Amino acid sequence: MMKKALLLVASLFTGIISFAQYTTVSVALEPSYTNQVYYKFADNSQTAVATNTWDLAFLRISSMDIGIRVNDSRGIQVFEASDNINDWGTIDVTQEDTWTPVYNSETVWATGAFDNGSATYGWGEYNPATHHVTGSIIFVLKYTDESYKKMIIEDYFGGYTIKYATWSGTEWSEDTTTTILNGSSNNAFNYFSLTTDDTVTVAPEDAEWDIVFGRYYGNIGEDDAPVMYLVTGALHNEATVTVAQIDETGATDENPTMPNDEAYSEDINTVGDDWKSFNMDTFSYDIDPETTFYVKHNDGTVYRMYFTSFGGSSTGNLSFKYKNVSATAGLKALNNNVSFSFYPNPTNDKKITLLYDLKNTVAEKNTVSVYTVAGAKVFETDVTNNTGFYTKQVNLSALPSGMYIVQMQSDNYTTSKKLVIR
Repeated sequence: MMKKALLLVASLFTGIISFAQYTTVSVALEPSYTNQVYYKFADNSQTAVATNTWDLAFLRISSMDIGIRVNDSRGIQVFEASDNINDWGTIDVTQEDTWTPVYNSETVWATGAFDNGSATYGWGEYNPATHHVTGSIIFVLKYTDESYKKMIIEDYFGGYTIKYATWSGTEWSEDTTTTILNGSSNNAFNYFSLTTDDTVTVAPEDAEWDIVFGRYYGNIGEDDAPVMYLVTGALHNEATVTVAQIDETGATDENPTMPNDEAYSEDINTVGDDWKSFNMDTFSYDIDPETTFYVKHNDGTVYRMYFTSFGGSSTGNLSFKYKNVSATAGLKALNNNVSFSFYPNPTNDKKITLLYDLKNTVAEKNTVSVYTVAGAKVFETDVTNNTGFYTKQVNLSALPSGMYIVQMQSDNYTTSKKLVIR
């Protein structure tokens, strides 16, 4: 019996230590940043995509939402060359200095470079008779190899019809016209290659990534005097996470103080690129040791991350550390000896993780119970009364969806929190 008890305590202690450890992640964007890398914290997974496989991303979440992004991770620049579609045949690349540059939003995925043109919808005007958006702007895409493509988004109605041509160095190619339908997918965007004239697979499904590493045009100037520059950093998935940037030592071994809810931002560039700076003395990048990020998922899970290295364009390598710090989020004290919480809340799979911090062994028995809002007890489990921090997985699959009260009792002390089961 004593041996079994010791093994149980040892296993619990091992679980606590692994929970507290940081995971080191290395991301390879490859030399000259030829890759984008999508990353997911929950399973520490990476999806690398060659940046030269696509040019445009078309928003597809509904017939009422329009958005077209350019692949700036590839270094493509977009210009508004004319607001008169009759100029299509006379677009002259030697007149680039007269064109107006337009950029993807670095804070919202749904607003792309083409949406920032001078038309009402950026690239076109709404026709109340047909309920279509009709193109009125000619754009030119300039690639890093000094090649050009001109393009008009001719029409939008349940899909995007585009016309484009390629500059050969002396003349424009014949026009290509194609339609990219919205369709149905678990991706917010349809990705399109102007080289193959076809859609391509780029990002994982929306639920399968949290952050994408790569390049994008960011403002390195002031808000009222923007200077757009191609930077290397990370943009987060606003559909699944929000991020808080906190000034604190990233490599701390202490339990961090969780950010307030107000500290979390939906701006997709909250991680961004300013966790590093170029050192002119060493000709290498310095990592800011006091820039730390908290990545909060919709289910309440929180990961703490900080960067440890960046190799620049010569290697394209970067690294960071992270750990799940959900255990420190929302711990509620019963008394000076016991604190309690759980996550996620709401729960979509009817499973939660109980978190409890026992500073002293004072109670003979600690119990966690689940009640309906009418007061009926529908679940109960005992938890340890040994001093320490513990986690325990609880399966509530037998309960129907709805609102419940989760209560922890230690001696004569109790605390309760609401739980939503979806």
